[in-house]
Amino acid sequence: MKVFLRWAMDMVVRFSNSLDWVLCGALGTLMLIGLAVLKSAGGDGLVYAQGARLVVGLAAMWAISRVSILRIRSATPLIYAISMIPLLAVFVLGTGKYGRQWLDLKLFFLQPAELLKVSLPMMVAWYLHRMPLPPRFSTVLVSAVIIGVPTGLVMLQPDFGTGVLIAASGAFVLLLAGLPWWWVGVAVGGVAAAAPVAWFWLLRPYQKDRIMMFMDPESDALGAGWNIIQSKIAIGSGGFDGKGWGQGSQSHLNFIPEQTTDFAFSVLSEEFGWIGVAIVLALYLVVIGRCLWIASQSRDSYSRLLAGATGLAFFVYVLVNGGMISGLLPVVGVPMPLISYGGTSAVSLLAGFGLVMAARRHQPVHGGYG
Repeated sequence: MKVFLRWAMDMVVRFSNSLDWVLCGALGTLMLIGLAVLKSAGGDGLVYAQGARLVVGLAAMWAISRVSILRIRSATPLIYAISMIPLLAVFVLGTGKYGRQWLDLKLFFLQPAELLKVSLPMMVAWYLHRMPLPPRFSTVLVSAVIIGVPTGLVMLQPDFGTGVLIAASGAFVLLLAGLPWWWVGVAVGGVAAAAPVAWFWLLRPYQKDRIMMFMDPESDALGAGWNIIQSKIAIGSGGFDGKGWGQGSQSHLNFIPEQTTDFAFSVLSEEFGWIGVAIVLALYLVVIGRCLWIASQSRDSYSRLLAGATGLAFFVYVLVNGGMISGLLPVVGVPMPLISYGGTSAVSLLAGFGLVMAARRHQPVHGGYG
């Protein structure tokens, strides 16, 4: 019996040592809140399905956190290459509402673009850690190719929102590596100059409708502008303390579209009010701040760039969905992290935090790794 208890205690210690409990606490609380929102908006079946996906994601997070950051770094090019295979396969075998964004693997649907949210910043960090920093012009060009190829493939599916998020995750690695801000100005200017070309040649009709409705949703209140208008009504009707869990009229009377995915945060806002929104945003800030703190404590560039970019990319996910449901940004189909229903996105997100924990656990000591 004593031998068994000693073994069990040793396993608990090993399990806990690989995890960052501040990060785990914030992520766990967000997941519980997300399940509560899905219970109200979609019922038990959705909760069980999302719970199973979260268990898979948590297992992936723990397994990755146990791996040496040196092994992760050396395997990064292979991981990046493997993640590109389903991204290419989706053009032949894919399915989707507006194009080809998903692969039907019979047991579950895989969104290949979500894998790049993890592998792309890894690849940019791997490349930059081998180069003098701040990055030179040639280094920036190579990094731009690493970022641009998968981003372009995702936008061709078409999935503009996810493509922007993937590009942002890679761009943050460059910024953390010391990219001069005037480069950012040049990039923004280039995007602005290319906007007319994108409007006439690249954007689909439904994407143009989303942009037009962002500017004036009341012009088609019962059509394309319905999503934004109903979402804003739900947010405003929540008031200070909300209508109560399961009491949201906008969601339970089916006024809010995609209430379990893109607009799940609207359900939370209506039922839990300003207080609930403030708590969730505070938890998001804890997650982002912890990632940046881990990055600041890292002594090798790969860990620092990867952990920092993960935190900043997470910030963009929250910002884009929050702006989308409140009418401050166009609707681009980006879920709220750990609140919205989604399998591939939840698993890839938690896997990314596993990389952050691996960076924290395997800190270099006196030129080596502890």
